[in-house]
Amino acid sequence: MIVFPNCKINLGLRITGKRADGYHNIETIFYPVPLHDALEIIPYSDTEHTVGAVFTQTGKLIDGDEKDNLCIKAYHLLKKDFPQLPSAKIHLHKAIPMGAGLGGGSADAAFTLELLNDKFSLHLSTDQLLSYALLLGSDCPFFILNKPCFASGRGEIMKPLPVALAGYYLLLVNPGVHVNTSWAFSQLKIANKKTLTSLQSIITAPIPFWKKELVNDFEEPVFQQYPAIAFIKEKLYKQGALFTSMSGSGSTVYGLFDKKPDYDFHFPENYLLRQIAL
Repeated sequence: MIVFPNCKINLGLRITGKRADGYHNIETIFYPVPLHDALEIIPYSDTEHTVGAVFTQTGKLIDGDEKDNLCIKAYHLLKKDFPQLPSAKIHLHKAIPMGAGLGGGSADAAFTLELLNDKFSLHLSTDQLLSYALLLGSDCPFFILNKPCFASGRGEIMKPLPVALAGYYLLLVNPGVHVNTSWAFSQLKIANKKTLTSLQSIITAPIPFWKKELVNDFEEPVFQQYPAIAFIKEKLYKQGALFTSMSGSGSTVYGLFDKKPDYDFHFPENYLLRQIAL
Protein backbone atom coordinates (compact mmCIF):
# COMPACT_ATOMS: atom_id res chain seq x y z
CA MET A 1 0.00 0.00 0.00
CA ILE A 2 1.35 3.42 -1.01
CA VAL A 3 0.36 6.90 0.21
CA PHE A 4 1.71 10.31 -0.66
CA PRO A 5 2.48 12.57 2.33
CA ASN A 6 2.11 16.23 1.42
CA CYS A 7 3.74 19.30 2.93
CA LYS A 8 2.30 22.54 4.38
CA ILE A 9 2.94 26.24 4.54
CA ASN A 10 2.26 28.59 7.44
CA LEU A 11 -0.01 31.55 6.76
CA GLY A 12 1.29 33.74 9.57
CA LEU A 13 3.17 32.39 12.58
CA ARG A 14 3.13 34.05 15.99
CA ILE A 15 5.03 32.83 19.04
CA THR A 16 2.95 33.93 22.01
CA GLY A 17 4.98 32.64 24.94
CA LYS A 18 7.16 29.91 26.40
CA ARG A 19 5.48 27.12 28.31
CA ALA A 20 6.46 25.44 31.57
CA ASP A 21 7.14 22.22 29.64
CA GLY A 22 9.81 23.94 27.53
CA TYR A 23 7.69 24.19 24.39
CA HIS A 24 6.31 27.44 22.98
CA ASN A 25 2.72 28.47 22.43
CA ILE A 26 2.05 29.48 18.86
CA GLU A 27 -0.71 30.80 16.63
CA THR A 28 -0.63 29.96 12.95
CA ILE A 29 -2.71 28.85 10.02
CA PHE A 30 -1.57 25.58 8.48
CA TYR A 31 -2.35 25.17 4.81
CA PRO A 32 -1.76 21.84 2.99
CA VAL A 33 0.30 21.98 -0.20
CA PRO A 34 0.40 19.29 -2.94
CA LEU A 35 4.14 18.63 -2.93
CA HIS A 36 4.51 14.99 -1.95
CA ASP A 37 6.79 12.27 -0.67
CA ALA A 38 5.85 8.64 -1.35
CA LEU A 39 5.46 6.12 1.47
CA GLU A 40 4.99 2.36 1.11
CA ILE A 41 4.45 -0.17 3.89
CA ILE A 42 4.25 -3.93 3.32
CA PRO A 43 4.28 -6.85 5.78
CA TYR A 44 7.69 -8.35 6.40
CA SER A 45 8.35 -11.95 7.39
CA ASP A 46 11.71 -13.03 8.75
CA THR A 47 11.81 -16.71 9.64
CA GLU A 48 14.89 -16.35 11.87
CA HIS A 49 13.89 -13.47 14.11
CA THR A 50 11.44 -10.63 14.48
CA VAL A 51 12.92 -7.37 13.24
CA GLY A 52 10.00 -5.01 13.80
CA ALA A 53 10.43 -2.47 11.01
CA VAL A 54 12.89 -2.42 8.12
CA PHE A 55 13.36 1.08 6.68
CA THR A 56 14.66 1.99 3.24
CA GLN A 57 14.82 5.37 1.56
CA THR A 58 15.34 6.95 -1.86
CA GLY A 59 15.21 10.49 -3.17
CA LYS A 60 16.58 13.31 -1.03
CA LEU A 61 19.03 12.01 1.57
CA ILE A 62 17.77 12.04 5.15
CA ASP A 63 20.50 12.93 7.63
CA GLY A 64 20.83 11.28 11.02
CA ASP A 65 20.49 7.82 12.54
CA GLU A 66 17.80 5.58 11.07
CA LYS A 67 16.39 4.86 14.53
CA ASP A 68 15.55 8.58 14.85
CA ASN A 69 13.52 8.58 11.63
CA LEU A 70 9.95 9.62 12.40
CA CYS A 71 8.47 6.80 10.31
CA ILE A 72 10.32 4.25 12.45
CA LYS A 73 9.31 6.10 15.62
CA ALA A 74 5.68 6.02 14.49
CA TYR A 75 5.86 2.25 13.95
CA HIS A 76 7.36 1.58 17.39
CA LEU A 77 4.89 3.95 19.05
CA LEU A 78 2.01 1.82 17.79
CA LYS A 79 3.87 -1.47 18.33
CA LYS A 80 4.14 -0.63 22.03
CA ASP A 81 0.34 -0.50 22.39
CA PHE A 82 -0.46 -3.09 19.71
CA PRO A 83 1.96 -6.02 20.17
CA GLN A 84 0.13 -7.87 17.39
CA LEU A 85 1.37 -5.31 14.85
CA PRO A 86 3.41 -7.42 12.42
CA SER A 87 6.89 -6.66 11.19
CA ALA A 88 6.86 -4.31 8.22
CA LYS A 89 9.03 -2.93 5.47
CA ILE A 90 8.75 0.85 5.25
CA HIS A 91 10.05 2.57 2.14
CA LEU A 92 10.09 6.37 1.85
CA HIS A 93 10.85 8.28 -1.33
CA LYS A 94 11.76 11.78 -0.21
CA ALA A 95 10.93 14.78 -2.41
CA ILE A 96 10.03 17.40 0.22
CA PRO A 97 13.24 19.13 1.41
CA MET A 98 14.24 18.58 5.05
CA GLY A 99 14.70 21.36 7.59
CA ALA A 100 12.79 23.65 5.28
CA GLY A 101 9.75 24.73 7.30
CA LEU A 102 7.41 22.60 5.17
CA GLY A 103 6.68 19.87 7.72
CA GLY A 104 7.81 17.02 5.47
CA GLY A 105 9.09 14.81 8.30
CA SER A 106 5.95 15.42 10.35
CA ALA A 107 3.81 14.52 7.35
CA ASP A 108 5.72 11.26 6.87
CA ALA A 109 5.16 10.38 10.54
CA ALA A 110 1.44 11.16 10.47
CA PHE A 111 0.91 9.25 7.22
CA THR A 112 2.81 6.29 8.69
CA LEU A 113 0.39 6.20 11.62
CA GLU A 114 -2.60 6.34 9.29
CA LEU A 115 -1.21 3.74 6.91
CA LEU A 116 -0.39 1.27 9.70
CA ASN A 117 -3.85 1.86 11.16
CA ASP A 118 -5.57 1.15 7.84
CA LYS A 119 -3.38 -1.68 6.59
CA PHE A 120 -3.34 -3.67 9.82
CA SER A 121 -6.89 -2.84 10.98
CA LEU A 122 -5.98 -1.23 14.30
CA HIS A 123 -9.32 0.63 14.33
CA LEU A 124 -7.87 3.83 15.76
CA SER A 125 -10.19 6.84 15.74
CA THR A 126 -9.13 10.25 14.45
CA ASP A 127 -8.79 11.50 18.03
CA GLN A 128 -6.53 8.59 18.90
CA LEU A 129 -4.39 9.19 15.82
CA LEU A 130 -4.11 12.86 16.79
CA SER A 131 -2.88 11.87 20.26
CA TYR A 132 -0.23 9.53 18.84
CA ALA A 133 0.83 12.16 16.30
CA LEU A 134 1.43 14.76 19.01
CA LEU A 135 3.90 12.39 20.67
CA LEU A 136 5.95 12.51 17.47
CA GLY A 137 5.99 16.27 16.94
CA SER A 138 4.07 19.48 17.49
CA ASP A 139 2.85 19.85 13.91
CA CYS A 140 2.29 16.13 13.24
CA PRO A 141 -1.40 16.28 14.30
CA PHE A 142 -2.13 18.75 11.50
CA PHE A 143 -1.36 16.10 8.90
CA ILE A 144 -3.97 13.80 10.40
CA LEU A 145 -6.65 16.40 9.62
CA ASN A 146 -4.77 17.72 6.56
CA LYS A 147 -7.07 20.65 5.86
CA PRO A 148 -6.64 24.42 6.44
CA CYS A 149 -6.63 24.98 10.20
CA PHE A 150 -6.02 27.70 12.74
CA ALA A 151 -3.60 26.13 15.22
CA SER A 152 -2.69 27.20 18.74
CA GLY A 153 -1.07 25.68 21.82
CA ARG A 154 1.98 23.75 20.56
CA GLY A 155 0.16 23.53 17.25
CA GLU A 156 -2.08 20.66 18.29
CA ILE A 157 -5.21 22.71 19.10
CA MET A 158 -6.78 23.04 15.68
CA LYS A 159 -9.87 24.66 14.25
CA PRO A 160 -10.64 24.02 10.56
CA LEU A 161 -10.96 27.24 8.58
CA PRO A 162 -12.62 27.92 5.21
CA VAL A 163 -9.40 29.24 3.64
CA ALA A 164 -9.60 28.76 -0.12
CA LEU A 165 -6.60 29.46 -2.34
CA ALA A 166 -7.91 27.53 -5.33
CA GLY A 167 -7.05 29.32 -8.55
CA TYR A 168 -3.85 30.86 -7.20
CA TYR A 169 -0.30 29.75 -7.96
CA LEU A 170 2.25 28.97 -5.29
CA LEU A 171 5.98 29.25 -5.85
CA LEU A 172 8.18 27.53 -3.26
CA VAL A 173 11.83 28.60 -3.14
CA ASN A 174 14.29 26.75 -0.93
CA PRO A 175 17.93 27.92 -0.86
CA GLY A 176 19.25 24.68 0.64
CA VAL A 177 19.95 26.32 4.00
CA HIS A 178 19.08 24.25 7.06
CA VAL A 179 17.72 26.50 9.81
CA ASN A 180 17.99 24.86 13.22
CA THR A 181 14.56 25.16 14.84
CA SER A 182 15.93 25.25 18.40
CA TRP A 183 18.28 28.08 17.44
CA ALA A 184 15.42 29.97 15.77
CA PHE A 185 13.28 29.73 18.91
CA SER A 186 16.20 30.93 21.05
CA GLN A 187 16.47 34.10 18.96
CA LEU A 188 12.87 35.20 19.42
CA LYS A 189 11.86 38.28 21.37
CA ILE A 190 8.43 37.33 22.61
CA ALA A 191 6.16 40.37 22.89
CA ASN A 192 2.57 40.81 24.03
CA LYS A 193 0.38 39.73 21.11
CA LYS A 194 -3.00 40.43 22.68
CA THR A 195 -3.57 43.72 20.86
CA LEU A 196 -2.83 42.32 17.40
CA THR A 197 -5.54 41.56 14.89
CA SER A 198 -6.36 37.87 15.03
CA LEU A 199 -4.98 35.64 12.28
CA GLN A 200 -8.49 34.33 11.68
CA SER A 201 -9.62 37.87 10.93
CA ILE A 202 -6.62 38.79 8.77
CA ILE A 203 -7.07 35.71 6.60
CA THR A 204 -10.56 36.86 5.56
CA ALA A 205 -9.13 40.02 3.95
CA PRO A 206 -8.04 40.05 0.28
CA ILE A 207 -4.59 38.51 -0.14
CA PRO A 208 -2.78 41.80 -1.01
CA PHE A 209 -3.74 43.09 2.47
CA TRP A 210 -1.93 40.17 4.15
CA LYS A 211 1.44 41.81 3.50
CA LYS A 212 1.05 44.27 6.35
CA GLU A 213 -0.28 42.07 9.14
CA LEU A 214 0.23 38.37 8.31
CA VAL A 215 3.69 38.04 9.86
CA ASN A 216 6.00 35.12 10.63
CA ASP A 217 7.86 35.93 13.88
CA PHE A 218 10.82 33.80 12.82
CA GLU A 219 11.59 36.00 9.83
CA GLU A 220 13.40 38.76 11.72
CA PRO A 221 16.11 36.59 13.36
CA VAL A 222 16.39 34.19 10.42
CA PHE A 223 16.71 36.99 7.86
CA GLN A 224 19.44 38.63 9.95
CA GLN A 225 21.39 35.38 10.12
CA TYR A 226 20.72 34.29 6.53
CA PRO A 227 20.35 37.32 4.21
CA ALA A 228 19.90 35.00 1.21
CA ILE A 229 16.50 33.96 2.62
CA ALA A 230 15.42 37.60 3.01
CA PHE A 231 16.51 38.19 -0.58
CA ILE A 232 14.11 35.51 -1.82
CA LYS A 233 11.14 37.25 -0.20
CA GLU A 234 12.17 40.62 -1.64
CA LYS A 235 12.62 39.15 -5.11
CA LEU A 236 9.24 37.39 -5.12
CA TYR A 237 7.46 40.65 -4.30
CA LYS A 238 9.35 42.39 -7.08
CA GLN A 239 8.21 39.68 -9.47
CA GLY A 240 4.55 40.25 -8.70
CA ALA A 241 3.68 38.01 -5.76
CA LEU A 242 0.50 39.10 -3.96
CA PHE A 243 1.91 37.76 -0.70
CA THR A 244 5.16 36.11 0.29
CA SER A 245 6.44 34.70 3.57
CA MET A 246 8.86 32.25 5.07
CA SER A 247 7.21 29.00 6.11
CA GLY A 248 7.75 27.74 9.64
CA SER A 249 11.23 28.48 10.97
CA GLY A 250 12.58 28.40 7.41
CA SER A 251 14.31 28.18 5.13
CA THR A 252 11.63 27.87 2.42
CA VAL A 253 9.97 31.07 1.24
CA TYR A 254 6.73 30.95 -0.73
CA GLY A 255 4.97 33.42 -2.97
CA LEU A 256 1.28 33.52 -3.89
CA PHE A 257 0.47 34.71 -7.41
CA ASP A 258 -2.87 35.38 -9.09
CA LYS A 259 -1.56 34.06 -12.40
CA LYS A 260 0.99 31.48 -13.43
CA PRO A 261 4.47 32.84 -12.72
CA ASP A 262 6.32 32.95 -16.02
CA TYR A 263 9.04 35.29 -14.90
CA ASP A 264 12.78 34.81 -15.10
CA PHE A 265 13.59 34.60 -11.40
CA HIS A 266 17.36 34.15 -11.76
CA PHE A 267 17.76 32.19 -8.54
CA PRO A 268 20.99 30.21 -8.15
CA GLU A 269 20.99 26.77 -9.78
CA ASN A 270 21.24 24.94 -6.45
CA TYR A 271 17.97 26.49 -5.18
CA LEU A 272 14.90 24.25 -5.19
CA LEU A 273 11.96 25.84 -6.98
CA ARG A 274 8.49 24.30 -7.14
CA GLN A 275 5.60 25.96 -8.94
CA ILE A 276 2.22 24.58 -7.83
CA ALA A 277 -1.31 25.35 -8.99
CA LEU A 278 -3.56 25.42 -5.94
